[in-house]
Amino acid sequence: MDDQDGYFGERVAAAYDESSGEMFAPDVIEPTVDFLAGLADGGRALELGVGTGRIALPLARRGVPVHGIDMSRAMAARLRAKPGGDAIGVTIGDFATTRVDGGFSVVYLLFNTIMNLTTQAKQVACFRNAAAHLEPGGRFVIEVIVPELRGLPAGQNVVPQHVSPTRWAFDIYDVATQETSSNYIEVVDGRGEYRSIPFRYVWPSELDLMAQLAGLRLRERWDGWTRAPFTSESRQHVSVWEKPAG
Repeated sequence: MDDQDGYFGERVAAAYDESSGEMFAPDVIEPTVDFLAGLADGGRALELGVGTGRIALPLARRGVPVHGIDMSRAMAARLRAKPGGDAIGVTIGDFATTRVDGGFSVVYLLFNTIMNLTTQAKQVACFRNAAAHLEPGGRFVIEVIVPELRGLPAGQNVVPQHVSPTRWAFDIYDVATQETSSNYIEVVDGRGEYRSIPFRYVWPSELDLMAQLAGLRLRERWDGWTRAPFTSESRQHVSVWEKPAG
């Protein structure tokens, strides 16, 4: 792990776009940008965990002024090097607590990034930080998975994600603490390398309570960016909380 950039140092940043290639597909990006641009409604947007600009850049091209917060200097450098990257202001810091100037119509946190905050207290702080940046009537948006605990038989705490002769990927869950980790073992030229990234999974109802603590109220929840209904079978959700106009 890079002490300066956390788990998203230079090595991860260099391969991030390629390793997350499916998330850069037009059929993923376009509905996401449409959704967020509609909420911004001519106002400013703040992305928490802006990374390499997967959404910030196309959203800015739609005419939405975007600012980002990210702990990783390596990821931010990749953003700035892209066409249009100089138009995205980036503040380096912990997005749970770092403040930037001005108010925003929409604050958003995508691709399970709320789970990078590994304690409930940090996740609550993130909601409060988002609320502090929102103008009255502004919205906070989170995209995150529904915890996949149905894949855990009694007595098991590991869910495999990928198994091949040279690569293993698996998630480890602690249902008592909601701590989880994504773990990777890769063999290259006969040498094995192990990498583990910690997360904290969080339930939709728990997020709603965090929102209440921050003075926000649930406005809508969908299965995804195309506004498909959220059901008990949904494996992810896009939720929008609103800061009261009064």
